[in-house]
Amino acid sequence: MVEIKVFNLWSVEGIKVADLGLERYICLDPRIVPKTGARYAGNKFHKSKTFIVERLINKMMVTGHRAKKHKITSYKQTGKGHTTYDIVENTFKIIEKRTKKNPIEVFVKALENAAPREEIISIEYGGARYPKSVECAPQRRVDFALRQMTQGAYSKSFNSKKSIEDALADEIINAYGLSSNSAAVAKKQELERQADSSR
Repeated sequence: MVEIKVFNLWSVEGIKVADLGLERYICLDPRIVPKTGARYAGNKFHKSKTFIVERLINKMMVTGHRAKKHKITSYKQTGKGHTTYDIVENTFKIIEKRTKKNPIEVFVKALENAAPREEIISIEYGGARYPKSVECAPQRRVDFALRQMTQGAYSKSFNSKKSIEDALADEIINAYGLSSNSAAVAKKQELERQADSSR
């Protein structure tokens, strides 16, 4: 049987999700071309069955809201699938060159490191609002980590000489090493600190 490799370059053989809470939500079924064209977009929870690299590509196309608005809305943020596909492939090549490891394995470990376990909600009691810490749902943990990674990479490459490929590679490698230079890890630590103080 022929082994399917991601981008026809990297194998997912032997890559395991160490965090048991996220195991069902980080899909590692390999695709040569990770693009389903949003075929299952309307199906509830189907994104958890979508290959994780494809989810990164989709998130790179439209990184989502930041402070109630789309901060970056032009150029690479216009839903151009093939442009984003090339960005992610080149990013993985940079990661492989720098770490001498399988970039899919590095990316999966970075996701686990950047996924918050707790967050805060605001509850109203007697006319006053109080922060309350709650456990973060596993699917939301993956979504949060992907969003923070892509937003962090774009904010570092926006209006600077650094390319988006280098910025995303830096973000993933920093998250892999649990460094607070990673925007996703820094945000996770801040969120968990706030949750800890509002228990």
